[in-house]
Amino acid sequence: MRTDSSPGTLPAREHLPAGNAGTPVLDVVIPVYNEEKDLQPCVLRLHDHLTRTFPYAFRITIADNASTDSTPLVAARLAAEVPEVAGFRLEQKGRGRALRTVWSASDAPILAYMDVDLSTDLNALLPLVAPLISGHSDLAIGSRLARTSRVVRGPKREFISRAYNMILRGSLQARFSDAQCGFKAIRRDVAQVLLPLVEDTGWFFDTEMLVLAERAGLRIHEVPVDWVDDPDSTVHIVKTATDDLKGVWRIGKALAGGSLPLDRLTRPFGDDPRDRDIQDVPRGLARQLVGFCVVGGLSTLFYLVLYSVFRQFSGSQVANALALLVSAIANTAANRRLTFGVRGRGGAVRHQAQGLVVFGIGLALTSGSLAALNAATGDPAHSTELAVLVAANLAATVLRFLLFRAWVFPDRRESGRESTVVAAHQPAHHPSSPTYSTTAPYAPLPQRPVPYQQPYQTTQVRAGEAADGSWRDATMRLQPVRPHDTDPGDPR
Repeated sequence: MRTDSSPGTLPAREHLPAGNAGTPVLDVVIPVYNEEKDLQPCVLRLHDHLTRTFPYAFRITIADNASTDSTPLVAARLAAEVPEVAGFRLEQKGRGRALRTVWSASDAPILAYMDVDLSTDLNALLPLVAPLISGHSDLAIGSRLARTSRVVRGPKREFISRAYNMILRGSLQARFSDAQCGFKAIRRDVAQVLLPLVEDTGWFFDTEMLVLAERAGLRIHEVPVDWVDDPDSTVHIVKTATDDLKGVWRIGKALAGGSLPLDRLTRPFGDDPRDRDIQDVPRGLARQLVGFCVVGGLSTLFYLVLYSVFRQFSGSQVANALALLVSAIANTAANRRLTFGVRGRGGAVRHQAQGLVVFGIGLALTSGSLAALNAATGDPAHSTELAVLVAANLAATVLRFLLFRAWVFPDRRESGRESTVVAAHQPAHHPSSPTYSTTAPYAPLPQRPVPYQQPYQTTQVRAGEAADGSWRDATMRLQPVRPHDTDPGDPR
């Protein structure tokens, strides 16, 4: 799992200025692989729609994933004839690789992509990007599974799509409704920090990006779309589904182990009401109470079962101590992860040690209750013992929550230990690359290349060249593409 950080904190959301001559507000990327027949009508139709309906300057970028037919020639001709169209070529396949490369190099504040078949009704494009332009949301996705969506596609693809999203909800607790719809947008300032965390370079790229964004607390806007499935789609369903399931396992394992550095994105940036200091309202108290009650209820049942088992071959005091010790360790681990949101192994031993101190206090309460019961009645019934222990545990539970919240798992923000990144995002500069201003919100576009002279003027990127900085690009700066990102079996 990629754990290297992309330095930079997310700035506050701002409404994009309407007048920003020279720089397109929207950059729509169309990833293609051997689409010589569909590319030109798709681009011309999209260009006509944006010209008529989009109130800002825009750009359409054709991202060619190492096509072997005449797709590069078609892309070059469109880029030469239509001022708002640009061509970009990669020597490796992978839709995720194409999006990450072009989005990382783009200067447009709003970045989007759609499939070349234009299965989505283009009337949804402006509603897709409007929340990003206004500053309300961080990402936006089209959803074919929303109630108001109108979709025309076969039962096989419908079943696969719904089953996949059910898997995401069950395994990764995803709340977005459609991960694989080829119709998404993201703010550039968010992409600069989020994309370096996304490892996949194929079809799972979308899902991984959305899961990380959601876990980081970013706001995802969903737009119901009208969708007509393309019967000539070249997507290999079985292989894509297999790769997606492998990606789900990888992401789930990384999230469970705390290896993803999401701390730099732990809050939605901008004016979030949860970030405000309100007198007499502790942060996250309601959520922590619910989580603690759920964990506490399950721990109590676990404790009673253990006590009943240990009581078969030991006295009440020994059975109580053993049951409380085992359940306390499980309780601390569950509260650490579920109630107070502490991930990773850092500090786990210290938390367990503090939890044992809390356990000692609970042991004193419950043992004292049993001692008092035995002093009052020489041979109490088993049901009476359980009733006394339940009452004692309720008192110990309240004290345990207060100690957990104030001592074992204190709020990092309140104690001044919140993890922040102070370095501004600064892509690597190369002498042959144009210098963009980092003080202005959106730098002007570089000059368009000289008029069309050769059959196809391409920008070729290879993994080794990108890594060592030996590539030359007069128009765009690229994020390094790692050698292990190669995916020869990617269908696109």
